[in-house]
Amino acid sequence: MDLTARFAGSLIGCAVGDAIGEMAFRRPDERSLRAAIAAAEQLVYTDDTAMAIGLAETLCSVGGFDEERLGRCFHENYMREPWRGYGPGPPALFSMVEAEGIAYTDAARRLYGGEGSFGNGAAMRVAPVGLAYRDSPDLYDVSCRSAAVTHAHPVGQDGAAIQALAVGEASKLDSAAPFPMSDFCARLVAAARTHEIKDKMTLITRMVDEGTEPSEAAQRIGRSIAVHESMPFAVYAFLTAPTSFEACLFCAVLNGGDRDTLGAMAGAISG
Repeated sequence: MDLTARFAGSLIGCAVGDAIGEMAFRRPDERSLRAAIAAAEQLVYTDDTAMAIGLAETLCSVGGFDEERLGRCFHENYMREPWRGYGPGPPALFSMVEAEGIAYTDAARRLYGGEGSFGNGAAMRVAPVGLAYRDSPDLYDVSCRSAAVTHAHPVGQDGAAIQALAVGEASKLDSAAPFPMSDFCARLVAAARTHEIKDKMTLITRMVDEGTEPSEAAQRIGRSIAVHESMPFAVYAFLTAPTSFEACLFCAVLNGGDRDTLGAMAGAISG
């Protein structure tokens, strides 16, 4: 198994899915989206990939994980490229840290009335943790720690951890063997620790088994910025086409919702 190719595939898959998902906001049907992709001189990724790059940079430079170092990396990358399309959370958090000199994790706990974010921002960027800790019992905990820099809510952290697990498990698959649908799904369901994530992972397992059409699945799962909607739909997109990056990606981005982040998450698993 060529791990370098697998790791690169996941990170490039995240960036490609992110960029094409962003295009799908303006080209929401497959024909026009394919035409736009073919005509594009380059694909432009958003904050989803920018933050995944920051996470990868930190893991490589530290040789492990450091919350404060990760927060600074996110902050520096945002200041260099604020036009990447960041949501309201990171800029508010960075401003709080600058004004008060507090830790990034402390600032994250103050967001959204003190409950913290359960958005998909931690899941969209977590692929580097899934890859680096693919064989480690610490994968779940490190995923939560990487999320905590911006997402203090337990659902936001659980969603990021399950996305990381999906990436890690996909990186270990034997491409010459049949896809182990039952085992893959069972691992994700078993690892989830909040009922919001566990219930949705159970639902997508059932819908894939029943052959539920993507349009119906999108309505039942959701695909908003809430991580317990978008992350499960991204996993569903992968499960419908585990051997085709293209089919997985178009499923993820052509059914409405938070298209760029859906593309980034599905692309990171499939890539």
